Amino acid sequence: MKNLLRALFFAFFPVFLLVSPASALSPEEVLVIANMNAASSKGLALFYMERRKIPKENLLLLRLTDQETCTREEYDEKVLPPVRRFLKEHPDIRAIVTLYGVPLRVLGPERSDQEKQRIETLKKVKESLKAKLKQTRNLSADAQAELKRKIKRADKAYTYSIRNLDRTASFDSELSLVKKKEYNLDRWQPNPFYLGFKNQTLKIGKSDVMMTSRLDGASPKVVKRIINDSLEAEKEGLEGTAYFDARWKYPGDNKKVSGYAFYDKSIHEAARYHEKKQILPVKLNDSQDLFQPGDCPNAALYCGWYKLANYVDAFTWAKGSVGFHIASSECVTLRNKNSKVWCKKMLDKGIAATVGPVGEPYVQSFPVPELFFKLLTEGYLTLTESYFVSLPYLSWKMVLVGDPLYRLNLKKNHGGGNAPDSNSG
Repeated sequence: MKNLLRALFFAFFPVFLLVSPASALSPEEVLVIANMNAASSKGLALFYMERRKIPKENLLLLRLTDQETCTREEYDEKVLPPVRRFLKEHPDIRAIVTLYGVPLRVLGPERSDQEKQRIETLKKVKESLKAKLKQTRNLSADAQAELKRKIKRADKAYTYSIRNLDRTASFDSELSLVKKKEYNLDRWQPNPFYLGFKNQTLKIGKSDVMMTSRLDGASPKVVKRIINDSLEAEKEGLEGTAYFDARWKYPGDNKKVSGYAFYDKSIHEAARYHEKKQILPVKLNDSQDLFQPGDCPNAALYCGWYKLANYVDAFTWAKGSVGFHIASSECVTLRNKNSKVWCKKMLDKGIAATVGPVGEPYVQSFPVPELFFKLLTEGYLTLTESYFVSLPYLSWKMVLVGDPLYRLNLKKNHGGGNAPDSNSG
């Protein structure tokens, strides 16, 4: 991954600089989905559509469980057919927004008997080797070492099989492939819009993908606040500070990095870019400790890691703020009042848009911070467009919560340019 982040951005970012404002997502290109079985879902959809001037015919009402998780059977029978019919009748639709009350997560299908048998066999092999190691006291050191290596390989094979059969996904990420009739549900599918896969041959093409996001939160009040704040920030301009919370010092321009280090460096690169361009005031924390309560007043942007399911109340969120925390399962619920996951708490506290996973996503499936925030603050692309070109995988865990039509408009006194005229009407 040497210099991948920098190479990706500077190779492809000029394309977006040349995009005309008219090419950004428009209200006519958005399908709004609400759940008739969930209180307030339809009303919030109509409220959003009126505020964004989305045509009334772009509303699709489904009848689904009002819980945060639905079965794969319900998704296949009650979601796919009506959405596909709608898209066939409205070929100009480019994006889908799901409303409060639509499930957050789709379970995977039942494992086949063959899959169950394979997992059970691998588990028995692993347990048998561990038992043998405990019972053999007279083995030589070399023999014991070899047995430990076999245990490690067996454990790896078992874990790999379990991970590869992970077919639970966020509702929205699965919905992004609604037009694709057949694809492998095991783990993820590469996103053809992601800049890192540009010029690669993928099984899924751009024409197969719908950009997705959701307007959701702990209550209808939170959802209305997200909608209103996004529109007001577009009109009045977003102002505040960009906070970036890395864990390690900047490794240097030519340092080869991967995994966690790749994303940590990407956080640094996002901070360096915004500081150099004077887009917003920037505060970078590169210590092991996270930002602490009171450290982040008037937060306009945020990206950091790693505090698992335990939000740190360090921020006061500016109206129209956008940010996400890189950690597992931070969008596993948006309703549980006792949960401290980052997505829910950030929305409760006033952020306008955030990103998070509904389960274990693995770090490489998060949006690349440098790409996401650079494209977002340029102001030409909407929130959902900036998300999709920086997101590596679909049919997976990630969720974007926020108004898909939201385009950042940064106040001139920060040194950043204004976004094109809002499509709020």
